[in-house]
Amino acid sequence: MPPLRIVFAGTPEFSVPCLAACRASGAEVVAVYTQPDRPAGRGRRLTPSPVKQAALDAGIPVEQPESLKDADARERLAAYAPDLMVVVAYGLILPRKVLAIPRLGCWNVHASLLPRWRGAAPIQRAILAGDAESGVDLMQMEAGLDTGPVLLERRTPIGPDDTGGSLHDRLAVLGAEVLADGLRRVMAGEQLVATPQPDAGVTYAHKLDKAEARLDFSQPAIALERQVRAFDPWPVAEGEIAGEPVRVWAARAIDAPTGAEPGTVLAAGRDGIDIACGEGVLRVTALQRAGGRRIGAADYLNARAELRTPR
Repeated sequence: MPPLRIVFAGTPEFSVPCLAACRASGAEVVAVYTQPDRPAGRGRRLTPSPVKQAALDAGIPVEQPESLKDADARERLAAYAPDLMVVVAYGLILPRKVLAIPRLGCWNVHASLLPRWRGAAPIQRAILAGDAESGVDLMQMEAGLDTGPVLLERRTPIGPDDTGGSLHDRLAVLGAEVLADGLRRVMAGEQLVATPQPDAGVTYAHKLDKAEARLDFSQPAIALERQVRAFDPWPVAEGEIAGEPVRVWAARAIDAPTGAEPGTVLAAGRDGIDIACGEGVLRVTALQRAGGRRIGAADYLNARAELRTPR
């Protein structure tokens, strides 16, 4: 029996473990689709996506169409004669005619427990909302946005110290595991059960906007803590400490009453800088000055000794 022919579509670092899982499964990855090279870095040089680089390193043909909507792009895809297309954070919409090309259709690895957090930024939205758990779903794709039936699922708790980065990395590994499981079963002749998503509980994870990173100290401290964690490593929370704009890399909420004006520095020492919020106190423990690097609160206070207060 010939090996399963897979076309893989993905772009960011999150997708790379899934590409590796496809290659390790015994299937044949006949082509990789990824976003066109984009300017990056200080020099704004055109830079290949992490998935493109992984494909080139593996000697896999790479396709980078601007869109899959035109007939030429569909014909080129069909020429690879894929049995299955695996899509992981690709970044382009797949039209119905594309979904119909592979014999087994298209699978998507999505970083949430569907139908919660359909859309572009499920990892950060889960942290922002204070969700207790997240996970990855292996979904049979259809024309709607992340609306297809779920084939397999893996779950993981969201810890109190999880950031957008740490949860991203954990879900990338789980995504590769659930995909590998699905491929193993299908290649063994099993037909996976496609479970329709329930109508209740649908939420959308809209794309992140840098403007969302601004800390509003009139909000509850717990909401700001989640904001700081969700936006690490991008776009990084921003706020003011005693009049100075800073990026806030790490902070935790303290449930303590305060009658002070939100944004007021209540105390500052080696353990952190306590700032009054609409509810509770936000203790900032790692931050970054303009043009500087990430530092701890103690190092920041070495430069702003006037803020130091006894605890």
